[in-house]
Parts: sequence; C-alpha cells; structure tokens
Amino acid sequence: MSFRMTRALVAAATLAAGLAGAGAARAADTVKVGINNVISDVVFHLAQERGFFTEQGLKVELITFDSGPKMIAPLGAGQIDVGAGASSAGLYNAAARGINIKVVADKGSTPVHYDYMPLLVRKELVDSGKVRSVADLKGLRTGAVGPGAATNAKLAHILATAGLGYKDVQHSYIGYPQQIAAFTTGAIDAAITTEPSATQAVDAGVAVRFVVDGYPNQQVAAVLYGGDFIAKRRPVAERFMVAYVKAARVYADATANGRFDGKGAPEVIKTIMRTTGLKDAELFTKMVPNGVNPDGAVDMPSLAADLKFFGETGYLERPGKVDDVVDSSFSTHAVEVLGPYKAAQN
Repeated sequence: MSFRMTRALVAAATLAAGLAGAGAARAADTVKVGINNVISDVVFHLAQERGFFTEQGLKVELITFDSGPKMIAPLGAGQIDVGAGASSAGLYNAAARGINIKVVADKGSTPVHYDYMPLLVRKELVDSGKVRSVADLKGLRTGAVGPGAATNAKLAHILATAGLGYKDVQHSYIGYPQQIAAFTTGAIDAAITTEPSATQAVDAGVAVRFVVDGYPNQQVAAVLYGGDFIAKRRPVAERFMVAYVKAARVYADATANGRFDGKGAPEVIKTIMRTTGLKDAELFTKMVPNGVNPDGAVDMPSLAADLKFFGETGYLERPGKVDDVVDSSFSTHAVEVLGPYKAAQN
C-alpha cells in the first residue's frame, strides 16, 4: 500500500471518527425531568424505553419527586428542565412571584370517556337512598388532595349543575390513596378521586362512581418547562417535545375509546406497572385511562374556567391570566415535524 493511499485512509478514518464524535456529542444533550411515578407519567417512560428521546439526540434523566408542587422551585431555578405538573392555583401563584415556568403540553386530561377522576360517593349513602342526585351532597364531607387543586375546580363545576356552590359542602384534605380508607370509615362522603384509587375504592365496595364525565376536557395534568430550558436551550426543548408527542401517540393508540384495550395496550400496561409499582393487571380491565392529547395540545377553555374558580375562592395571591403560564409553541412545532395524529387501526 502506498504512503499516499495510507494517508488517505487515515484521513477518512479520522473524518468518520469526528462525525461519530459529533453524533455522540449531540446524544449527550442531557434533559432532567421531574416525575411523580403516577400513571400519567407513562408517556415519559414510553419515550425513554422506546428510544424516542435517543432518536432526538437526548439523554433524559427521570427524577422522582413525591409531589408536583415540589418541582416548581427546581424548575424555576433551572435545576431540572421539565416537570410533570398539574393545573392548580399554585402554578399561577408561582408565575406571580416571578418563577418562570410554562405549561407546554397535555399530560392528563378528561375528554369524554376518559374521566379518570370521577366523583365518587360513599356506597352506603347511595344504597340507602340518602344521596340520589348531586343536590343531595349539600352539607356532606368531601375529600380533596389540597387547596387550589384542579379537582376542587371540578367538584365546583359538578356542584353548580345542581345549583350548589363550592362552600355548600365540607372539605377535608386527604391524599388519593388515603381516600379509600376515609370512605371505609365514613370520614368522607364524596371525593373526586383519581385512578387507580377510584377503581380500588369501587372494588372494595366502599364507593360508587356517582358522576362520570362531569367536566369534559378538563386540563388536569401538564408538562411544564422551566424558563431557562425555554430561553437557553430551545432546540433541545423542541426535540424533547417531538419525542414526547411521539410517545403520546403510542399511549393514545393503546387507550382508544377510553379503555386500556387499543393497539399496543399490553405493552403500555407493562410499562405502567413497572414504573408505578401496581401489581394487579386485572385493574386495567376496569380502570379508566387519563386522556393525553396526541398532538400535545392543552385545553385552554378549561384552564380559563379553573383559573376563574381559583380567583373566586381566594386561592390566588394576585389576579392572573392563562397566557401567563402557557406556551403552546413546542407542541405546535412537534406536530409540524411529525404531522397531525392519525389513529392506529387495530
């Protein structure tokens, strides 16, 4: 082999190594994501395990928090880039305090047939005929996860259908899993309870699904971006959203018609069980899945309605606007890249 040919081969090998190195550098774009390891976090896990983040040149670290509100400060400080949050008064109060975070995509919503947060009523009250309609809830004890939560807005929406106000019932702050025990002991009479607690309470014979689809299309949970992630790493944030929306479409296919029986459902169920610690696969034949918009879009009308409720009930530190906390440009960009969602055919 001539010296000239050897030198050419070395140069080609060096160029190939350089290109590989450039690809590896892109793959090293790290994104830190706060999650709660609840069912609606499954889209993050699907994007991770199916290589959608890797396709976008991302290394995603999923960091567990024991509650959504605890992500707000780290998001604002740039310690994490993405959070799994909820529509709440706390979100608007954070914005009012100058904490720069934005709702960028749907993570959990309630289109018709996807009411994963029904109004439960204690079974004894229904069986005895003491509660036959929403109007009969007046004066009863209701459970809620905390003040200023989206579930409180939903309860108010349902009460209003019977001419009742939010203050016409009593409120006890109890976590979702603990609400099952509270129904059992009679500590609460009703609650907006999320899955899987809702199905577990019904299976235990302590509560019934009393109102389903009582607030269609409510935006309950959302993907949040920190301000630094948006301002300083926008191309990375855009690529993250492309991967997220791609995974959201896998989930949407698996939960078609509000059941865990669509295309690819068994694999999605396995991912949920692995990441949440749920052991009973039979639950998924009864549970109602949360909705996730397959194009990532959030429901602006419900956010506005809930914000109005937060203001009227005194949960806001100062008046706010939905536009203060929403940035839809990332989900819009993802749809431009992927094209509009087309439901899978079973």
